[in-house]
Amino acid sequence: MRTDKCFPEWLLVFILVFICLFSNYSLADRAIPTGSVIFIHPDGVGAATWGAMRIFFYGPDSLSNWDRLERMGLYRSHVLDATNSSSHCGGTIHGFGVKANFDTFGNTPEKPVRSLSEKDYSILVEAQKAGMATVLINSGHICEPGSAAFVANSAKRSDTDNISAQVVNSGVDVILSGGEILLLPEGVIGFHGQPGVRKDGRNLIDEAMANGYQVVYTRDQLAALPDDVDKVFGVFASYHTFYDLPEEELAAKNLPLFNPQAPTVAEMETAALRILNNKHKQFIMVIEQEGTDNFANCNNAIGTLTALKQADDAIGIAVEYSKSHPDLLIITASDSEAGGMQVCSVKNPDKHLPPTSNNGAPIDGISGTNSTPFIAAPDRNGVRLPFGITWAGADDYAGGVIARAQGLNSNMLQNNVDNTDIYRIMYATLFGKILPPYTGK
Repeated sequence: MRTDKCFPEWLLVFILVFICLFSNYSLADRAIPTGSVIFIHPDGVGAATWGAMRIFFYGPDSLSNWDRLERMGLYRSHVLDATNSSSHCGGTIHGFGVKANFDTFGNTPEKPVRSLSEKDYSILVEAQKAGMATVLINSGHICEPGSAAFVANSAKRSDTDNISAQVVNSGVDVILSGGEILLLPEGVIGFHGQPGVRKDGRNLIDEAMANGYQVVYTRDQLAALPDDVDKVFGVFASYHTFYDLPEEELAAKNLPLFNPQAPTVAEMETAALRILNNKHKQFIMVIEQEGTDNFANCNNAIGTLTALKQADDAIGIAVEYSKSHPDLLIITASDSEAGGMQVCSVKNPDKHLPPTSNNGAPIDGISGTNSTPFIAAPDRNGVRLPFGITWAGADDYAGGVIARAQGLNSNMLQNNVDNTDIYRIMYATLFGKILPPYTGK
């Protein structure tokens, strides 16, 4: 039977040619809406850590801010020469969008890194060169690589004189972190009462002020800044804003988990967003909660969960901000799973937990080893269940890291996420171009 009466052959040929020509048409060929990015990096956090935090602070049947984010994918954390990532290599990968060797900190002459967009600098520097506003936030000291690797490079992670100088002179609009002793010459006593350790004699706080930064040292000073301040440099602790020691050592030294004068990462984010609102610019903000990694590395369970709750608060602030700023991408991931935390069920809420499980793994209760269990927030029936925390070790592992996203272009985050994809999703949002996936070539 002839078909040309109801479906002309010329039209069929046209359709077949169209399909052949455009069968490879992909998202990369479409117009991509641009906007701003908030990247939240709770270092050393895997699915089990998020689960434990949820149980303790929200309850087993409740949802955290992280749980409510719309997109989710399993994160592949391997690097060029190792199955696991280091913090400095992970920060480099997030900043440049390409795999790097384990001991890489940014684009150094000794270990050159070229970004996925074929630049010799990170996505944050590329955004800065394009006239966007930039923010770096870290609960750790200023040289922590989850944020510092976006603007600094070093042959050695331990070369804090070099790294801190690069961060201070990076031109980033808002820099908020700890690490005062890394900014001052040896012997010079800082605001927080400790002597500087710089061997080059430079006073980077003076340099920051000369570069136009308004320097603040406490939560109250940060909150009191006027909205129209141009550049802010927050120095909120001598070293980290937290005290990363085991629970027993903190108790013996009468130290809190966090410096009470220092703002949390959520409070730093709130202040930064207030300042950015006055700039009326597209922006990229990188937030690292370093406490989740450092507390887990010393098997401090309550410290890890408290730090992660602060990161979850930061996610909540970003989500609230996005309600009035729909051109915002919120994206979050870690680069490893510190300590290999797991939740273990216990029956008696009043009985001290043993120091180890039957296979020798350390067990923490609310106050560390040999203490009573954690008590979860109420479940849907109002019951508060006891639990303990077991640890696989004290290192960073390639565990169950989950990437999540919400907002503009968050549909790019698929079920299986390579660590280089975090860069690609941020890049598409900032620059309106989807780069091809990293292939190693």
